[in-house]
Amino acid sequence: MREIILASGSPRRAMLMQQMGLFYTVCPSEVEEKVTHTDPALVVEELSAQKCEDVAKKTEKDAIVIGADTVVAFDGRILGKPADDREAFEMIRMLSGAVHQVFTGVTMMWKKQGVWQRKTFHEQSDVEFYPMTEQEIYEYIYPEIGEAVPEWSDKAGGYGIQTDFGTKYIRAIHGDYYNVVGLPTSHLYQELKEIDQE
Repeated sequence: MREIILASGSPRRAMLMQQMGLFYTVCPSEVEEKVTHTDPALVVEELSAQKCEDVAKKTEKDAIVIGADTVVAFDGRILGKPADDREAFEMIRMLSGAVHQVFTGVTMMWKKQGVWQRKTFHEQSDVEFYPMTEQEIYEYIYPEIGEAVPEWSDKAGGYGIQTDFGTKYIRAIHGDYYNVVGLPTSHLYQELKEIDQE
């Protein structure tokens, strides 16, 4: 398989690429993201394409460039990274005992006979939380053990499925687990195999 460039600085996506056994380099996109849609599926596709195009136009290599974007949505409303502890508390309280969606958009760009080709897709996973008490939410947002960076602060929806939180409060997942982590690995791998066969 030809060289892969990951247009993302996410350590979770890098970890998943390693688990897939892929050789890649990281080149995070610096594009100013612009959203023109409200539908979460279209938003992640749009943002993944912007990131991928930004990195692809800067590379001279014969490589496959991969851009990705993940959002959490509840009742069609996109939940970003909490701005502060109060917003994080409200997000987790809203998701408690309910089902929400995680969307990841992926865009791949590669050259065929010197011309850039592009493919974009998205995956959706439904995630159900167990009901949480106010005390449990409080203890998650304000852990007794000091953390330099709170667990919820850099994660869309205020949680990470692969963290301690995920082991305690996630009741069910319908769809790709790795999509919730940040990259629909199986779908991506199948797409990469198709490109490699061209």
